[in-house]
Amino acid sequence: MNTFSLILLAATLVTGICWIYDWRCRRPQRLVQCARLEQEDPTFDKKKRKKVMEPTGALGQLADLFPIIFLVFFIRSFVVEPFRIPSGSMMPTLLSGDFIAVTKWSYGIKNPLTNATWIRTDEPQRGDVIVFKYPEDPNVDYIKRVVGLPGDEVIYRNKQIYIRRACTAEHCESLQAVERVSVGVYEEQGLGYTERYQLYRETFDNGSAHTTMVNPLAPEFLQHYYRQDGSYLGSWVVPEGCYFVMGDNRDNSRDSRFWGFVPRDYIIGKTVGIWLSLDFEHDSDSILPSFIPGFRFERIGGIE
Repeated sequence: MNTFSLILLAATLVTGICWIYDWRCRRPQRLVQCARLEQEDPTFDKKKRKKVMEPTGALGQLADLFPIIFLVFFIRSFVVEPFRIPSGSMMPTLLSGDFIAVTKWSYGIKNPLTNATWIRTDEPQRGDVIVFKYPEDPNVDYIKRVVGLPGDEVIYRNKQIYIRRACTAEHCESLQAVERVSVGVYEEQGLGYTERYQLYRETFDNGSAHTTMVNPLAPEFLQHYYRQDGSYLGSWVVPEGCYFVMGDNRDNSRDSRFWGFVPRDYIIGKTVGIWLSLDFEHDSDSILPSFIPGFRFERIGGIE
């Protein structure tokens, strides 16, 4: 159950009841009062009429809030929802401190309380960046990139992705390495050392392209990989109705390699862009106090 959505729904119902009561019971009384004042007071103008027609008291204030709360509930539940990126598992695509917009209608119209799909509109595609309920703790929201679709075989070996697409009635395709090209190096300063990551431009078979990070010196932690029945270590066959997801920061992401698959009903929506980006780590020569974040205006916009 989505707690915040439940709170918003309750607030919408309470303010909606107040709005209906005010409209049907109190507003007619105010209209009568306005009609009387128009006859008795020659100076009664639009400004005074507006003041008389305003709802009063606690019930009136709640009624005034209804349109705003209803709009927030509707947009957040069915159109777009904001999320904040808390870690670097999706670097370099998304950074810690990025605030993203996630469309709620990309894959279907969902129940805002349970996330169950009412009407399907589309299916996740390889390369989509999705927000979903973490299968091991549905109270936690995760963000990763879709790598494997239902029926696909996914292999991660020597830090390279191989995919055998789901078989059709006509034929089964061979195992193919996901195309990637080296595009540079990213350096991260630590305490007394520099961590170097290789950047790759990775392209899926549907043309979706993005940049990933790989630490050549980091182990693969094979012993911690999720072991699927009937498959060997580092190989997974995606079940029907599920997806295999990975972070773009391949050596710093806890994803499907370690805990398995994302059920379709756990998917919240598709990430379409960054609407705000805050930098909470200042350089030593920054004039900003440590508690005031900097703005990364250049990051605002769509993502790959």
